[in-house]
Amino acid sequence: MSQLSRAAGRAFLGGLAAGGTIAAISAVRRSKWSKDLDRVNHRGDTVSLAEGPGVTVGATVAAVAGADSPAYAAAAAATGLATGALGLYDDLADARGERAKGFKGHLAALRRGRVSAGLVKILGISATGLASAALLDAVSDRRPERRWARLWNIGVGGGVVAGAANLINLFDLRPGRALKVVSALATPLSRPAGPKAPNTARSGANTALAVSASAAVAMSDDLEGRTMLGDCGANALGALLGLSYIARTGPVGRHVALAGIAALIAASERVSFTQVIADTPVLRELDEMGRNKA
Repeated sequence: MSQLSRAAGRAFLGGLAAGGTIAAISAVRRSKWSKDLDRVNHRGDTVSLAEGPGVTVGATVAAVAGADSPAYAAAAAATGLATGALGLYDDLADARGERAKGFKGHLAALRRGRVSAGLVKILGISATGLASAALLDAVSDRRPERRWARLWNIGVGGGVVAGAANLINLFDLRPGRALKVVSALATPLSRPAGPKAPNTARSGANTALAVSASAAVAMSDDLEGRTMLGDCGANALGALLGLSYIARTGPVGRHVALAGIAALIAASERVSFTQVIADTPVLRELDEMGRNKA
């Protein structure tokens, strides 16, 4: 494939993700369920969670279109749609007064004999991550030969997908913050795959490109405080980034990523990311860039 053809293909995927996101957000906001997705943010303003289903649909459709194999297309579809649906389920549970927050909160609810919506989401996203990693393993030219090593590699890959979904959600506390994190992570992952990359790397790069384009068109309204990702959008974009990453790397890279993600999620149970950002001048400036301060 010529360089011009590759550029045209990437432009098409970016346009598909952007157009799909805009169309889906518009459709959700016109639907009879739009009021169910209204929330009050940290400033007391009413914002719409329509952005979540919108970026889920837009990014997933383009990721599927950019897949090089039916197995990767299935993995992208499952990753985006299932994690988005589970996140939306948790968003709607919040509206019904769900109180369990954080992993400790979900475990506390379970000890009281109640399965929280958040725990259902965690288990569902974990299963989705494992399924997606298994689909990638089926077509990968870098899979370990020994059965136990393959199963371990799938488990670590599934953990990266599920962990990334959760991690992005932890940043969705201020306008534009989660989308900025998504964009920063998607940029290196969307670069064209080199000749020595795994055979799934091109599909992974296209997935990151889809996520980046979807995040870009949602950024303005998010920064203005008119819409927000919610669990639906944050989980879907995070999981798709996780899928992109494991498609582009091998066992060592997967282990490094999982360790880093696990450390950040564990830290979030004790440390406020918002406070850390506020106390760090560079991070504070980046966080507030483009945000409506009125």
